[in-house]
Amino acid sequence: MIFESSEFVFRPPAILSRARRVLIKPSASYAAPYPVTTSREILSVIIRGIRQVSDADILLLEGTEEGDSIYSIYQTLGYDFPRVLLLDVKDCIWVEVDNPLLKPLVVPTFWVPNVILSSDYLISVSPLKVSRGRGSLTIMNMLSLLPQAKYSNEVQGGWDALNALGINKVLTDLYFTLPFDMGIIEARQRFDIDDDPTQGEITDYGKVFVGEPYEVDSEASELLGLNTDYLGLIRQAREELDI
Repeated sequence: MIFESSEFVFRPPAILSRARRVLIKPSASYAAPYPVTTSREILSVIIRGIRQVSDADILLLEGTEEGDSIYSIYQTLGYDFPRVLLLDVKDCIWVEVDNPLLKPLVVPTFWVPNVILSSDYLISVSPLKVSRGRGSLTIMNMLSLLPQAKYSNEVQGGWDALNALGINKVLTDLYFTLPFDMGIIEARQRFDIDDDPTQGEITDYGKVFVGEPYEVDSEASELLGLNTDYLGLIRQAREELDI
């Protein structure tokens, strides 16, 4: 679904009223404001909507590509919500999870924070980022949930081991392995970048996309004419699974 950003109110699905733990994954790997990162404002709207139907524990979880602490970034971005627990991927207990695809593209198992598996409802919230014409949306946002220490080259840092496998195939495997229920694209502005993820061209757009992560990334990509390469691979796998 597409909403005007100026009128957006988060109306949680009925299933969320029965959740005991809700995990929100913002895009918050850099100490720079929206549209580089998910804004405090939209997180406030989402949290307020959840609180209207549930007293569930609400968690925010993020990690950085270099494996640095996330807490100073949370502070810079103003993520100081009452009764919301802020977590760092690198401080979590990691568990190895099987990829449910019969024929994984490149990653048969993923190391993920165990708090993801113990949460009842998972939401990925990303800005509308475009890197050289390619969408970087709610599914791409899940990548920083993977512990840098498990997937980096010690010399270069970051998720080099994953990039070497082909990032679009990795994202396809990750989509099926992490059971995210909802994706939200904060598209008040479109952010076009090249090499530096914190610098780019900003264009007003005035929308918010809400839906299942694959569906919402597909809708935004189609409307904006983006080459979001992982979507084609996910679509093919969904057809094979008859989803």
